[in-house]
Amino acid sequence: MTVPQGRAEEARAVMVDLFPEGFEEVEVEGAVQLAAYTNAGGEERIWHIFGAASGVDVPDGWEERWREFHRPVRVGELWIGPPWEEPPGDALVVSVDPGRAFGTGGHPTTRLCLALLGELPRGSLLDVGCGSGVLAIAAVRIGFGPVLAVDVDPAAVEATARNAAANDVALDAWRADALAEPLPSTDVGVANIARAAVEALAPRLDCTRLVVSGYLEHEQPAVAGFRHVRRRTDAGWAADVFERERE
Repeated sequence: MTVPQGRAEEARAVMVDLFPEGFEEVEVEGAVQLAAYTNAGGEERIWHIFGAASGVDVPDGWEERWREFHRPVRVGELWIGPPWEEPPGDALVVSVDPGRAFGTGGHPTTRLCLALLGELPRGSLLDVGCGSGVLAIAAVRIGFGPVLAVDVDPAAVEATARNAAANDVALDAWRADALAEPLPSTDVGVANIARAAVEALAPRLDCTRLVVSGYLEHEQPAVAGFRHVRRRTDAGWAADVFERERE
């Protein structure tokens, strides 16, 4: 599916909702091509929303093709990459195999959160919607602790625990519905999720500072009980730091 550059941000947001496990994006002259590996039902959803799309059959083994696009990234002193890549000797390494969970470290929102976390005072941290555990593991690497991680998806909790063990870092991960179940108090909260989920989650968090992302640059989350401190943007995406308002 090809969309003009003017609709690229909107199209990316829709694709994230439709295919949270990931999709491909290629820039062409004046436009962006978006593609996802899916079945007939997924193709029908794309047609319903965008009104036009083309589908082609792919050979067996497409489920593993995402590995070709899982490239290492560097954010300050951190290196985030797959276990089959060799990290540089001067980096704090986060080796991530996402499995069935979302999160390889390469998405702009992940990089933005990592950059903002690196600017904060260290302390305890809660990662809400931990996915593959990238943010939680990286937080341990740069000195946060204790680090806690929750996700409503059991596959995400499993991936976070597996990746934490592979990186030899200590963190506590468990399954929880963050919008309904009690959450622990921490110095810092981080949530790389959709804007609406950020707004619903914030009143339930007991933390001094909050780092949030998962939404586009033109979106401004309304975070009850917190004041906005600063923002970073990358490739049309945004991340923000908030501090709890003092009574």
